[in-house]
Formats: sequence, C-alpha cells, structure tokens
Amino acid sequence: MTKNILSNLTPAPGSRRKTKRIGRGQGSGHGGTATKGHKGAKARSGHKFKLWFEGGQMPLTRRVPKFGFTSRNAVDVQTVNVETLELLVSKKRLAGDVTPETLYQAGAIKKKDEPVKILGNGPLTSKLDVRAHAFSKSAVTKIEAAGGKATLLTQAVTKK
Repeated sequence: MTKNILSNLTPAPGSRRKTKRIGRGQGSGHGGTATKGHKGAKARSGHKFKLWFEGGQMPLTRRVPKFGFTSRNAVDVQTVNVETLELLVSKKRLAGDVTPETLYQAGAIKKKDEPVKILGNGPLTSKLDVRAHAFSKSAVTKIEAAGGKATLLTQAVTKK
C-alpha cells in the first residue's frame, strides 16, 4: 500500500468517466448526426422547446376550463363556529379567555398568522371572553347572551 502524498493522489477507480465528445468525426463514435438522430427540430442547432411544450398539441393550460374570478387582494380567514367553542370548553381545552393563540393551542385553527372569524352556528352556554379579527352578528348575540364578551382584535376582515 502506497502512502497518500499530494503529488500522487488520483481519483478512485471508476469514479471518473470520459466525457462524450460529440460531433468530432466518425472515429469518435459520436460523429455524423452527433447523437441527435435524423432530422426534426431536436436535430437542429439552437433548438430549445419550452418545458411545457406538448409537441404542437393544445397545451394543458389552454385545454382546462377556467371559471370565475380570483381576487388578488382576498384575505384567507380561518372560521370557528360557536358550537366548536362550546365543545372545546366541555373538553376542558378552552376556558374564559379565548384568543387566536388559545384556539391554535386547542387545535381549532391550523395557522397562527391568519385572521380568525367566529361564526354563530350552534348553541353556546359557556361564558367566554372571545377576541378575534371578525365576528358574525349571530355569533356576537350568542356570546353576549351567554354572559360573555366579543372583542375585535383589529378592523374586521371579510372572507374570500
């Protein structure tokens, strides 16, 4: 076994391959058509198809129907029903003070950074101090009827 000295270092056997030198004559094994086959756009110099090119057939983006309108300024809002709050209180996951942070920890919402809107679906008997970015009218009446308080965190946000 020889000692590894900087002057005799070589790559490991099989780790390096000779580059395929195309278009360098018949003797190279890659002359003639230079591995490009016969004729057609792909055999021409400077050929580049776009990644989404489908050989001249109608592209997917033009085949798929397009409906409606998507606003660029729309805000995604996470919704929580009043009955979900009641369920979480009965499971002892929420108590008294309800904020987006406590809703996230209780598993009622999936994202911390998106605004929360409380909707009025279902009954509410627990007294809760709810703070959210938006409320429906029925949610506010149910929260206040149960003896709680509905507080807006920032200006109201409308759903998509």
